[in-house]
Amino acid sequence: MTERLLTLLGDVDGDLDVVRRICELCVTELAVSGAGMTVMAGPLADGTQILAHSTGEAGKRLEDLQLTVGEGPSVDAFVSGGAVLVPDLDTEHDRWPAYAPGAVELGVAAVFSFPLHVGTARMGVLDLYRTTPGPLSAPHLSGALALAEAGTVALLNDAETAQGAMLLGQGELHSAVHQATGFVTVQLDVSLQEALIRIRAYAYAHHLSLNEVGRRIVRRELVLETGE
Repeated sequence: MTERLLTLLGDVDGDLDVVRRICELCVTELAVSGAGMTVMAGPLADGTQILAHSTGEAGKRLEDLQLTVGEGPSVDAFVSGGAVLVPDLDTEHDRWPAYAPGAVELGVAAVFSFPLHVGTARMGVLDLYRTTPGPLSAPHLSGALALAEAGTVALLNDAETAQGAMLLGQGELHSAVHQATGFVTVQLDVSLQEALIRIRAYAYAHHLSLNEVGRRIVRRELVLETGE
């Protein structure tokens, strides 16, 4: 399985193309419904995440959900440096009380997250999800680990991958959130971390995506009050 996947990756030129191809191969070769690769940097509390590529809209919405509620398999995989394998998400509501029900509502039944790292240096996460419950088979798990390693190499080869994703429009998912965090920091005279917590809380309470709340703040259609 691993040898076949690496062969299929061999003809791809350009690191962003490799990222796309890795996500596509996860779907076609690993019996999952979707895949996405997220670049992360710095403390998770500052919301520094860029979705480099996703095979579908559900992947984007899952990533937005995790940033909104501040929990989920990507967060755990990035923080721990180990794979997070959840064959039945419906049993994990106690573990992720905000993320699990939201993901199930999106039609996701199983999630598998693999950190992209070299030693203690972590760069992001490869996320796989399935619309039906069930574990990855041993060959598929091996393949996922190989593709995660290939994704790590792609990021190492191109330090501008995150910036490139933004320029291609694929990193737009959370760009407004970063701007909005700065706005709220100044408006409410709070720290960046506190500003992001307030934005997350508003998005969750009003059933909006984090990015939508960010866009409204940046367009000055929404001004958070001190008590929100």
